Amino acid sequence: MQTNFMTSQTRINLMRAFAGESQARNRYTFAKQAALEQNLYVISEVFRFTAEQEEQHAKIFYELLKEGAGKNVEITAGYPADVYDEIEKLLESAIHNEHEEFSDAYPSFAKTAQEEGFPKAASKFSLIAEIENIHKLRFMHYSELMREGKLFRSDGNERWMCLNCGHIHEGSEAPLMCPVCGARQGYFIRENEAPFTSGGVICQG
Repeated sequence: MQTNFMTSQTRINLMRAFAGESQARNRYTFAKQAALEQNLYVISEVFRFTAEQEEQHAKIFYELLKEGAGKNVEITAGYPADVYDEIEKLLESAIHNEHEEFSDAYPSFAKTAQEEGFPKAASKFSLIAEIENIHKLRFMHYSELMREGKLFRSDGNERWMCLNCGHIHEGSEAPLMCPVCGARQGYFIRENEAPFTSGGVICQG
């Protein structure tokens, strides 16, 4: 038997998820700007791309609240205040928050929705949880590269793409400046991680 939506825990969880995704979208947008200010265009694009996906998640959860349109939803929840200047810390915070959604919050919300008789909400929570895990892995990849000093250099020969003009440079390190368009090193990414290439890390999710 389905629980009354207006008195259900699922209604509360949907609003919590909407609030969380909306905040994530803004946090990543702010992080994008911080990365740009530090000439890390590649990292800024990772945050931008993920922020746009979080916005879509927020929209999905918000639309599931339509049955209670016009009525306030009272929620109590803790949300992160990840206000850092260091890009490494912003990436680490993103990893932590994505993991919490994937491993704890959304599976719990999905279970409750299923028990209360809201299979559509349960499905959305479960499917979006899997996407959040992809987000986590994406952030982990670039966090590790930064920590190891390998964001723009490699132990062997690599093909590096300038995301500004598409120039390909071959070598163990991306050039300090693109010889074609003059973009700084922060615009370079390994070719196999570039958008719309096979296996592009930024495009997964």
